[in-house]
Amino acid sequence: MIQRPAQLRVGSVEIGFPVVQAALSGYSDWPMRTIARRLGAPYTLCEVMLDRFVINVSKGRKADRYLRVGDEEHPCGAQLMGSSPEEFAEAAGKMVAAGFDVIDLNFACPVKKVLGKCRGGYLLSQPETALAIVARVRDALPPQVPLTVKMRRGMDDGPQSREHFFTILDGAFQLGAAAITVHGRTVHQRYEGPSSWEFLREVKRHAGHGTVLGSGDLFTPQACLEMMAQTGVDGVTVARGAIGNPWIFQQARALAAGKPVVLPDLWQQGEVLLEHFRLAEEVYGPGRACRRMRKFGIRYARLHPAEPSVRDAFVAVRDPSEWHTVVRRWYPAS
Repeated sequence: MIQRPAQLRVGSVEIGFPVVQAALSGYSDWPMRTIARRLGAPYTLCEVMLDRFVINVSKGRKADRYLRVGDEEHPCGAQLMGSSPEEFAEAAGKMVAAGFDVIDLNFACPVKKVLGKCRGGYLLSQPETALAIVARVRDALPPQVPLTVKMRRGMDDGPQSREHFFTILDGAFQLGAAAITVHGRTVHQRYEGPSSWEFLREVKRHAGHGTVLGSGDLFTPQACLEMMAQTGVDGVTVARGAIGNPWIFQQARALAAGKPVVLPDLWQQGEVLLEHFRLAEEVYGPGRACRRMRKFGIRYARLHPAEPSVRDAFVAVRDPSEWHTVVRRWYPAS
């Protein structure tokens, strides 16, 4: 029997149910976050923003696209990436001014071009710089705005990487981080191989009362609850498992409450697809929405019994009317 998990709190921010949506580069924009919130996610994070980009974008369409926080989204977190403590701090202030409730620092991204610019996961190899960023951002934020950190378990599985990981973990908590999310893979693993839940268990034991969230290999509601039960982490962040499957959050809630996990029928899936597209049109305009939504359509299609045909139909969409035609054809009322 799965035990109902405790409610999650991050600093001064009440989250509630401890299964949240992670920051997803290229995906977790305002439309995706809004859909996730409506379908049970108690907290979401925006796609990772480069600190220099945030500093330079000020107003207009671009600011509305990337710095937008809807009224129904609170609480919502902003994830930042960069290499300079000063630029991190300035960007964090702008994200708070834009309406984000929590600032999250990305020390986890394993993408090669990011590492080459001394950002993301690279900072796990530079504890002094990483902790200087934590200190500078924490000092720059209003006291009521929580600061959190996203990490992987190290650059690799060597002893120096392990030492650096725990130096950053302990230092970040001492400097005032309200929570730390740990992905169970190393930077060098990228997205290959299993995520180590055993390491997450070790981290939570080490952190004690410090709030630790787990990440990695969360593609089902069962996995979300099992990670918390097996490792003791205070919550989990669903990343790739939420793309095209925003129902995972309400399903996890149902499972935790001892209720049956209900899969959305084709009509329900279609209604969400249409609403997701409508929100994308609102923020991007029709043409850009079509281009951006293709990758979402491909992911939504994975739940369809005719996945290959539905996927190809979404890839071929060129205008909003075609999107509606594809949805009404493949997602009819039962």
